[in-house]
Amino acid sequence: MIMKWFWLLAVGLFLGNHAAFAGDANAPLEWNGKPNRATCPDEESYAWVKLDQGKACIRYFSGGPVDQAPVAIVLFQGDRNRIMDRDPEEIRNNTRRAQEGFARSMTKKADIPVIVVERPGTYGSSGNHRKRRQLREFEILNAALDLIKERHGIKRFVLLGHSGGATAGAALLTLGRDDVRCAVLTSGAFALLERSARLQKAAGKKVNPDVDVTGLTDPYDPLEHVDSIKPDPKRMIYLLGNPQDKVTPFDLQSRFAKAVEKAGHRVALEAHAGQPPLYHNLLDNIGIRTAGRCGRE
Repeated sequence: MIMKWFWLLAVGLFLGNHAAFAGDANAPLEWNGKPNRATCPDEESYAWVKLDQGKACIRYFSGGPVDQAPVAIVLFQGDRNRIMDRDPEEIRNNTRRAQEGFARSMTKKADIPVIVVERPGTYGSSGNHRKRRQLREFEILNAALDLIKERHGIKRFVLLGHSGGATAGAALLTLGRDDVRCAVLTSGAFALLERSARLQKAAGKKVNPDVDVTGLTDPYDPLEHVDSIKPDPKRMIYLLGNPQDKVTPFDLQSRFAKAVEKAGHRVALEAHAGQPPLYHNLLDNIGIRTAGRCGRE
C-alpha cells in the first residue's frame, strides 16, 4: 500500500511538472521574465540557449510541421513598447494558442512553414524588452535559431522581420549566418541614433542624439556592421517600405540597402502601399508573400 502511494505520488509529480512545462495553451505568456531552466524544457516551442554572458529561454511557435524542412521562414515581430508594461492577461494574443494560430495563418499565406520566434522579453521569451536592439538581443536570437535548426533538421531559413524585427533579421545577417536563403525586412529601423533624434524632434522633445528610442546608448545598428555579412551570390535581401512611414524613415532603409549593395550583396529596395496614418505595417501582405515566394523558388 505504501509503495503504491509513493508510485502515485511520483506519477503525479511527473505529470504536474510536465503540465508546468507544456502549460495551458490558453494561459497568458510571461513578459520580461528571468530565464528559468525548470520551465524551459528541451521540447518544441522552447529554446534554452547558453551564451558566455548568460542564459535565456526563447519561445517559438510553428505554423505546422517543420521537421526536416528544406526551407522555413523565421518571423520576428516588431517592437511591443506600447504594451510591455501591461499585465500579461491584458495583452492581446498573448497565449501559445494565439501565437500558434498566427504562425498557421502566416504559413497559409506563405505556402511554406513559418516559425514565429519571439524576441527577448515578449510572448514568453525571457529577457527585458526595454533593452532591445542591444547586441545581446541579437546574439540570443542567433543562438536560438541554431538550436531550432538542429532540433528540427531545417536546412535553410528565410529571415522575415517587421520594424524592430526587421532590424533583428538584418543583425543576424551581420552576425555571419550562412544558412539564409533570403531575407525580407519590412519597415526596418536603421541608422538608429539618427532615427531616434528625428522621432524625438517630431514629438516636440529635447533631442538627445546619443540614445536610441529605448533611451539606451550604443544600440547595435546593422548599418554599421554591413561588412560582416557573409557573401552568398544566391541570397537575396529585400527591403520593403513606404516613403510616408512615420515610424521607420524610408530614406534610412534606403541607406542600409545602398550600403549592403556597395558591399557586394544582392539587394532590392521596394516601396509599397501602407495604411494611414503611420504607413508602417507591411508584414501581413507584401512581406509574407515575398518571403513565401522567395522560400519556394
